[in-house]
Amino acid sequence: ASSFSFPIYDEALFFAHYDVLTQRPTSAYYCSPLYYYRFTDLSGTVANPNLKPSQTIEYELGFTQKVTNTSSMTISAYYHELRNMIQMCRFNGAFPKAYNSYSNLDFGTVKGLTASYDMRRTKNARIRASYTLQYADMTGSSTSTASALIAAGVPNLRSTFPSSSDRRHSFNLSLDYRFADGKDYDGPVIHRKDGKDIQILSNTGLNLSVNGGSGTPYTASRTVTSPISGGNKLLQGTYNGSRIPASFRFDLRVDKDFTFKIGASKDGEKKGRDAFLNVYVQVLNLLNSKNIVGVYNATGNADDDGYLSAPAWQREINEQIDPQAFIQMYQLIVNSGYNYSMPRHIRVGLSFNF
Repeated sequence: ASSFSFPIYDEALFFAHYDVLTQRPTSAYYCSPLYYYRFTDLSGTVANPNLKPSQTIEYELGFTQKVTNTSSMTISAYYHELRNMIQMCRFNGAFPKAYNSYSNLDFGTVKGLTASYDMRRTKNARIRASYTLQYADMTGSSTSTASALIAAGVPNLRSTFPSSSDRRHSFNLSLDYRFADGKDYDGPVIHRKDGKDIQILSNTGLNLSVNGGSGTPYTASRTVTSPISGGNKLLQGTYNGSRIPASFRFDLRVDKDFTFKIGASKDGEKKGRDAFLNVYVQVLNLLNSKNIVGVYNATGNADDDGYLSAPAWQREINEQIDPQAFIQMYQLIVNSGYNYSMPRHIRVGLSFNF
């Protein structure tokens, strides 16, 4: 890895970054000698102990510009090249028979542009915001992406498509507003007759984070499969050519710090070490947004896979012991909670440090 920065003048900075990351195979790399002894009887996919390490080469160029005395703007462009990614493949013409195994066939590229704004704490507020435009294209999103091609007897094709984690647009905003204590406190005060004013919001603050972006890809199907009788999924469009809806989320945390000393008193003076107590209330998914994280291939919906309304499966539905009860139960199952992000969570807690 290497990086360097070059100050253009007092208020601007140019930087660059280059890195090569190598990772040993994490799956499909262990193959027992017994596999070779029973090779003619094997029917599954054979692991490959001769897999090469996967490699990622990263390039990044950026520019930082001062906006005010407490804030700056950064724009950076990056390019990642993924090599020797592991993918299932078919070895035709092998002795004593053709078989399925894994090889370092896959590759991909990740290209993106990030613009960020950073404001150091000014009075009581600190702000961080960023936006990323990204294109992530790969020949396979997992080690089994090519399994359908192999089953169809298609050669080991290599075409790039959006990866399952590709998110075209994403944004992140963090706002932290906090009151200090003592002479730096500028919040509301309760004035007492004895002159000992109470700083009711001293060492109190809130943090609001907002993040979201466009949806990730999925592969649409023009046929509806039955969870009971199965069926074949026929591709509609291209691999990972459709996308789930966009999503966003608000998280809020309100906390207050208390500082005191622990230890024995001596001669009327408290001596000991400082201790810190933080009491907080945290609300995750503040607006209780119903973000979709997974959909069914045939409909693109999170709560309907198309089975109940598909003409091909009406006979199977009507042959159930109680068709109406079957439909109601099926609707409950298909509307899976795993297709949605976490609902609103409220946490109350404290942390103690000394």
